[in-house]
Order: sequence, then C-alpha cells, then structure tokens
Amino acid sequence: MINLAYAQTSQPASGGNPLIGFLPIILIIVILYFLMILPQQRRQKKHNQMLTELKKGDRVVMSGGIYGIITNVKERTFMVKVAETTEVEIEKTSIAYKL
Repeated sequence: MINLAYAQTSQPASGGNPLIGFLPIILIIVILYFLMILPQQRRQKKHNQMLTELKKGDRVVMSGGIYGIITNVKERTFMVKVAETTEVEIEKTSIAYKL
C-alpha cells in the first residue's frame, strides 16, 4: 500500500502548456527592450543626426569636456579650435554635444 501511494505522487502533472513556463522570461525581455534598448537607440539616432548637422563655426563640447569651435569639417574628423593658436583634429564621434 505504501508503494502504491508513492507511485501515484511521483508522477509529473500533465496537461499544462509548456509555453506558460517561458512567459515570465518573455515578459522580462520585452520590459528590458522598452526600458533600456529602445531609449538608447533613440539617443544614438539623435546624436548621429546632430553630428551630421554640425558645420563650420559651431561651438561644441568634446567627450573629454573640452570646449571648442569647429573650423573645418572633413569626412570622418573635425578641426576644432580650442584656444587662440591651438587647433586639434578630432573624430566626429568624440563630440558630446553642440552648444
């Protein structure tokens, strides 16, 4: 009689949908997408648009915190005047924002 009771309780429950077990994982992925990935993509798109619109004479701040004025626009770089007699060539991606 004891063996019969043990045999009956050790059988797994059947009839449930296996996708229900994955539902919490799917919900977490969807929430992470809307809270983290989508806003980052929007910021990156806005930053890239700002970089394409920069022109000679614009005041900018570089990612290192240095202020300057764009004096020449090249394909992948800018020439930026950071002091009266100092001009540096920097990558376009190192521009943090436009003043």
